Formats: sequence, structure tokens, C-alpha cells
Amino acid sequence: METLRNRVTVEFRQHLAIVSLSREEKYNGLDLDMMYALIDAAKLIRRQRDVRAVILRGDGKAFCAGLDFATVMRKPAGILLAFLPWLRKDNVFQRMCLVWRDLPVPVIAVTHGYCFGGGMQLALACDFRFSTPDCQFSIMEIQWGLIPDMSASVTLRELVAADVAMELTMTGRKFDASEAKSLGLISAVATDPMPAAEALAAQIAERSPHAISAAKRLFRSTGQSSERGALARERRLQLALLLGGNQREAMRANFEKRPPVFRPR
Repeated sequence: METLRNRVTVEFRQHLAIVSLSREEKYNGLDLDMMYALIDAAKLIRRQRDVRAVILRGDGKAFCAGLDFATVMRKPAGILLAFLPWLRKDNVFQRMCLVWRDLPVPVIAVTHGYCFGGGMQLALACDFRFSTPDCQFSIMEIQWGLIPDMSASVTLRELVAADVAMELTMTGRKFDASEAKSLGLISAVATDPMPAAEALAAQIAERSPHAISAAKRLFRSTGQSSERGALARERRLQLALLLGGNQREAMRANFEKRPPVFRPR
């Protein structure tokens, strides 16, 4: 198990990586060290080419209670450095969410307790979200006179209609997992969502890692595309798969009625 900046742990189990926010005494509130640790964790996983799925969870009583303002405000110079994008597409606040969206493997968030503000934006940047029934959600930034600025402008618009996104953002109200599920913000609700997340990860791990990666790229890259652009993207990704060894192995395994043995991505 890897511990990063005393804030995040990464455990590798065969083809699965389990990432845990480990600041439970602060309900996994986000400080600068936590943000950089999340970015470091995604970089670490990206280098492990045999990883086929990731679960992102929180230790203690909450997934993430959002930005820890009291701690972060003690480091104004650090805030300025983190807020500026420095010629990148995103700043540190946005990147700590988008690194999970940009990983070439599916990421499953498992939420419980609180999923507020930046914590909710972190979950929204994942590909799937499994939650306990009593988990509380909120796009809470409006309470501080702010707007969500950790990638919600990208992720929230893909999951709900504009009026729903604005209502949740403008009120900052809290809502439970049942409503989150009805709005399309989470994928599934379970009393113990971790086994359900692990079961999905195991099912995904049985498939070609190249095809899984291509499927994620397809849907992540075509959400705002024209029909022509989306179809062209489909063809390019499919051609790359047809020219690869894992597609041939999937075919052979199907014909020979045996489990496939795939190469890492």
C-alpha cells in the first residue's frame, strides 16, 4: 500500500486499485496536500498498466465533506499557485478531479456520510458512483458566496439538465442518495456499496483492457461532439482495436470457449 502526503492511500489488488481519502478526522476535507495527493495517486495508477479499474472511497464517517477552508486559507501563496493554470487546461483544484476522468481505466466512486462541495465534484468526475442510502449530497459552494470551480462545469452538465444544475448550484441544498439517483447523479444505491463496486470492477476486468479504455475515451470525448465528429471518433477507436492483439484474443477465447488472457494496456 502506498501512502501519499499522509492524505491518500493506494492499494493494488491484482487488476484493481483502491484509492482511499485518509483524513478521516476532518471528514476527508480537501486541503492542498489532499489535492496534490489525489493528483499523485492518479499518476501512480496510470503507470501501472495492468490496472483495469479503480475504486475511489473515503475512510471514516464520510466520503468527503468538501474544501477545508480553515486549513487552506492559512496558505494564501499556496492557493494562488494552485489556482493559476500555468499554461495548462486546468488548475490544481480542477485537476484533482479531472485526473480521474482522464485515466484510461474506469473509476468508481463509493460515497457515504457526506459528499459536499469539492467532494461532490470529485465524485462527479468518476465514471460510476455507488452510494449508501443515507449519504448526503450538496453542491455547497454558494453558501460561501462562490460557484463550483473544481470541474463541475464539465461533469455536471453531462449528467443533468441545465435547470437542474443551476437549481442545485444556486440553492446549495442538501439531498439524499435516493434523489441523487433519480436525478442521474449516482449510478446505484446499496446499504454496503463497496462490494457492489468491487463486483462491477471485477466484471470490467474480465474484458479487454484496450476495449474498456477505448469505450471510456469514446463516451468522454463525444459528449459535446457533432454527429459527424462522434461517428469519426468511433471509427478511429474501433480501427485501433481491430489492429490490436487483445481483440484477436477476445475472438479466439470466444470461439474456443475459454477465459481470455489479455495483454496489459
